[in-house]
Amino acid sequence: MRLGTVHLVGAGPGDPGLITVRALALLRQAEVVIYDRLVNPALLDEAPPEALRIFAGKVTGTHCLPQEQINALLVAHARRGRRVVRLKGGDPFVFGRGGEEAEALAEAGIAFEVVPGVSSAVAVPAYAGIPLTHRRLSSSFAVVTGHEDVSQDEPGVDWQRLATAVDTLVILMGVRALPRIVGELVAHGRAPETPVALIRWGTTEVQKTITGTLADIVDKAAGLRPPVVAVIGEVVSLREQLRWFDLPGGMAEEPESVSTALSPRVRTAARRS
Repeated sequence: MRLGTVHLVGAGPGDPGLITVRALALLRQAEVVIYDRLVNPALLDEAPPEALRIFAGKVTGTHCLPQEQINALLVAHARRGRRVVRLKGGDPFVFGRGGEEAEALAEAGIAFEVVPGVSSAVAVPAYAGIPLTHRRLSSSFAVVTGHEDVSQDEPGVDWQRLATAVDTLVILMGVRALPRIVGELVAHGRAPETPVALIRWGTTEVQKTITGTLADIVDKAAGLRPPVVAVIGEVVSLREQLRWFDLPGGMAEEPESVSTALSPRVRTAARRS
């Protein structure tokens, strides 16, 4: 039997309009779709009705499927000759463990393709009206995970070097570790008055943004739950002038579920404001 191909596809950050042309074409030809928690449900409707859909979502501390089992599923379905789309939130190679899945496929002799997606690291700040670079304010930025591998003997992020190494820091999956991260940055030279934005459910109709500084953001973020993208740097000060998507003050109500937050409806009123 001829082996199938696995396509490691970036679904984008939440807004289904941000998926790429190549990703959409592959979804419409898929026989198996293995998808993550933050993939917009509207995108699953693009796959053929008969395609097998497998949820492989992860929440902090809870994995529907362990990573090893996800890897095994990709290999097994490809060996049955199927066209497999591994649909991952954002970009598959930006903190999405897509590299590990590609390694598993390569070791098994399975052909694969990587389809880059719009990363939440770039899209979410943009939807909050925050440019990561700006000629007056920022000539560099770094994307950092706030959820480090606890199995490592040494911390994966060198906060001492990173604190003042770039103008803008974008931290993914870091809201639970925010007090520690803020403490590290200030302790290693980042000014307490540095502007900070926390953007929850970015690019979706329930996007909410909290702004402050390193000195007060921990208190302001009390009770805030993932998914959150943090932006730290002077570019955050441009938000009030450049905000174009979310309404002033953000959304008052929490979404009932992931599906609710990732509803395909578009907040046209917010886009016009």
